[in-house]
Amino acid sequence: MELQDRLEELENSGFGIAAISYDSEAVLADFAQRRGITFPLLSDDDSAVISEFGILNTVAAEGLGPNADDPAVQADVARYVSFFGPSQAVVGTPYPGTFMLNSSGEVTSRFFEEFYRERNSTANVMLKLGVGVSPIEAVQGSTAHLKFTAYPSNSTVTVGTRFSLVLEVEPGPEMHVYAPGAEEKGYRVIGFNLAPTPLARIEPVQYPESEIYYFEPLDEYVPVYQESFTLLQEIVMHADAEAEGIMADLDTLTLSGTLEYQACDDAICFNPQSIPVSFTVDLEMPDRQRALR
Repeated sequence: MELQDRLEELENSGFGIAAISYDSEAVLADFAQRRGITFPLLSDDDSAVISEFGILNTVAAEGLGPNADDPAVQADVARYVSFFGPSQAVVGTPYPGTFMLNSSGEVTSRFFEEFYRERNSTANVMLKLGVGVSPIEAVQGSTAHLKFTAYPSNSTVTVGTRFSLVLEVEPGPEMHVYAPGAEEKGYRVIGFNLAPTPLARIEPVQYPESEIYYFEPLDEYVPVYQESFTLLQEIVMHADAEAEGIMADLDTLTLSGTLEYQACDDAICFNPQSIPVSFTVDLEMPDRQRALR
């Protein structure tokens, strides 16, 4: 549904959207009508295209075959098909993911996950491709060294959602903040320091390319950011049965921590800074879990 919600935003950025699955045309037509889907839903009911792209999930058939009771097979089924058990496996399904194609039909990038229940949000894919998204409930602030805007890529997440906390930074005039590699010289690199949560995995911060700055007072070269830049802090919601059970009793998730950085101008290095930040996202359970509540 997020694709439909962001369809206009995607089209305005020059993207065309289509989804393909093993479902029949009748099933897809019914789904599109019920959910208000206006972009193409393509039926690959014999999984020919899915197989041609090399993403046919063969684990599903294995989980229903003569070795279904093999612990290794059951472990693969839980990871790649359904942790509800082999009986939930559907033969012919693809490994879920996203392909990006250019106007010549060539694949330019792809987004897939190891665990079938983990999915990149549409907004997260857009951010990874360098396409801006409309900020949601942004936290804005300024210090003597910089201005920043921080916001989650998605206002609503569910089990397995891979989304990002976005940090847009504008250093002040004649000011720079330190980039990865500067910690080797004792400086604090800019980034989030988030408190752990049992409901999600906090991934390493994704940094843009920095530049090497010559700091004359100390006669040293260090990686810094002097122009406006954006950081992505990815968060992956856990998708195991225990996490799903906890989330079923919650309406929101709050991620708290600090924005850490150190800044200098051409003459002075200022003390490291820690700015409290928090982000709250709504939790929406999958249809299966809602039916069990």
